[in-house]
Amino acid sequence: MIKKASQSESDFDIPAKNCHRMVILGSTKVGKTAIISRFLNERVEEQYTPTIEDFHRKFYSIRGDVYQLDILDTSGNHPFPAMRRLSILTGDVFILVFSLDSRDSFHEVQRLKHQIYETKSCLRNKTKENVDVPLVICGNKCDKDFYREVQEDEIERLVGGDAHCAYFEISAKKNTNIELMFQTLFTMAKLPDEMSPGRHCKVSLQYCEVLHRKSFRSRKGKDETAYGVVAPFARRPSVHSDLMYIKEKAVGGSQAKEKGCVIC
Repeated sequence: MIKKASQSESDFDIPAKNCHRMVILGSTKVGKTAIISRFLNERVEEQYTPTIEDFHRKFYSIRGDVYQLDILDTSGNHPFPAMRRLSILTGDVFILVFSLDSRDSFHEVQRLKHQIYETKSCLRNKTKENVDVPLVICGNKCDKDFYREVQEDEIERLVGGDAHCAYFEISAKKNTNIELMFQTLFTMAKLPDEMSPGRHCKVSLQYCEVLHRKSFRSRKGKDETAYGVVAPFARRPSVHSDLMYIKEKAVGGSQAKEKGCVIC
């Protein structure tokens, strides 16, 4: 059972236009969780633990406005196609990850890109060619000395000519190109650049109170410092909440009241 929002979270009253979901997809063992760990905590766990599905939430205060970013770290072995489709439908921005030493993982990214465009075209009543989904493809493990199974011309054919798709060779382990990748993704999505890991001040949970104080939010233009806080114990929204979130994004609405669970 999903708990109701705490009083402090209710006071955020974040407009739907300031609520976004980032979905990361790819095969197993390509580094999806490591990328998210870099984004949230600026570090990577050495021990590998297979991801079933992880959900994270981050709040930002940027130039007097409050934003919410939900992050869905999906399983590489998704046993339920309907849930994969729901994850895509709720996503606003996407990161597709493959390993440069794994052709199979690259083929999976090819399939995922096609599936995202196909799914989003159905939702928005557009053709696949006209769907503008901000998407970054990452070739991970560029720091390793290995035989490269995926060649540059193959990547160019997948990415080239798509104004809403960018490609980066990254190393989650060495933190190579991670910041630039997120900056590019947020720019394509027309989101504040301050959402990138190195562009805001990380604050503690206690400081989260400042995100919804009227005295703070009324200081537009006076405090240019951007703040970000990771919500603890964020839970994956229910299917009903996800469907309401899709409705908010597809149909519109003044407030994102139904978009998902909140902190316990």
